[in-house]
Amino acid sequence: MRFKIEQRPEPSAAMRLAAPVAATALTLAVGSLLFAALGYDPLTTMNAFFVEPLASMNGLSEWLLKASPLILIGCGLAVGFRANVWNIGAEGQFIIGAIAACGVGLFYPDQESPLLLPLMFVAAACAGMAWAAIPAFLRARMNTNEILVTLMLTYIATLFLSWLVHGPWRDPAGFNYPQTALLAPAAMFQPFNDAYRLNSSIWITVLAVVLTWLFADRSFLGYKMSVSGAAPLAARYAGFRESSAVWTGLLAGGAAAGIAGMAEVAGPLGQLSPQISPGYGFAAIIVAFIGRLNAFGIVLGGLLMSLLFLGGEAVQLSLGLSSALTRVFQGILLFFLLAADFFIFYRIRLVPRYA
Repeated sequence: MRFKIEQRPEPSAAMRLAAPVAATALTLAVGSLLFAALGYDPLTTMNAFFVEPLASMNGLSEWLLKASPLILIGCGLAVGFRANVWNIGAEGQFIIGAIAACGVGLFYPDQESPLLLPLMFVAAACAGMAWAAIPAFLRARMNTNEILVTLMLTYIATLFLSWLVHGPWRDPAGFNYPQTALLAPAAMFQPFNDAYRLNSSIWITVLAVVLTWLFADRSFLGYKMSVSGAAPLAARYAGFRESSAVWTGLLAGGAAAGIAGMAEVAGPLGQLSPQISPGYGFAAIIVAFIGRLNAFGIVLGGLLMSLLFLGGEAVQLSLGLSSALTRVFQGILLFFLLAADFFIFYRIRLVPRYA
């Protein structure tokens, strides 16, 4: 006897919706076992990880602040993922967008101009799209693998950022720290309350969610993207060009990631540094799949992933645990999500060895 993997003729729609909930529940269960194995009380530790960070107004503010770039990038990535265009380099596009926005904010002649923030927004979006245009061109014209190209470009963006903040853009009054000077007030999003870091950049994310929903579920171009991903041969027969889906998917992801980078520079950070991102670009990939590539599902996925970031910081301070636990939880969540998807679309049968 041997095992055989077969594709299910009709995957369950209900199970597809339930899979993220099941994956989250299993992640919490495995997390509890992990904490117990490390010698910590699971209930106390899980409370410190998932409940205490949201027990104050500052915690709620930070939760929404961290969720905003995850949701924004996730919405951009979902556009391409629907068409099987796999942009894995949103982290690099995020960094390039942050660099472009910070460059405008630092070197624009009129540092009090009301146009400063809009110009930073445009620069970040264009820079993110330009960075994503490289793998789009290579995929459309030379059929290269966009997964590898987008991922490799992330390392180039990271090294370019490091060179800038250690070299030409380093703040001369910054005590030799690798960071730029602080942006002018006109180049910053204003916080809703001076006591918290949550700022008006969150409205960009709200707008992005609405636009993603309208594009993906209410537009003809969004329909073509979905058909290209679900049935490439049918899309080709209907006259839908694959190169159009590649360009649309990668440019949408690049623009969203670049704008998210700008919101981070002009929001809670106020300057450029090597730690501009804690991994938002990579985490947003998980967010997009948790949300089932649906705009409103991505909101829920972003809130969950934001809580993992916030909880990792909380247990690091309160219990002395490593902040790497955030990545551990992300990895466990992605594992169970992919496993759930496998069993939704495929089944394993026991058949005779020579059948």
